[in-house]
Amino acid sequence: MNKLTQSIGNLKTFIGEVKAELLKCTWPTRKELFGQSVVVVISVTILGAFVAACDLVNMSLLKFVIR
Repeated sequence: MNKLTQSIGNLKTFIGEVKAELLKCTWPTRKELFGQSVVVVISVTILGAFVAACDLVNMSLLKFVIR
């Protein structure tokens, strides 16, 4: 029973420390969050287009070598 009580006490301490650390965080404003989201979406789109282009070139080269 003592281990159970100690575990519950440790859990309460952990949750309290997590809450204290989260209060120290600076959260982005709505404008900052929107701007960062736009950057991520554009970056992923560009990277996806680049990977698709590389795939097409590799497929064409492979077809050329196989023939």
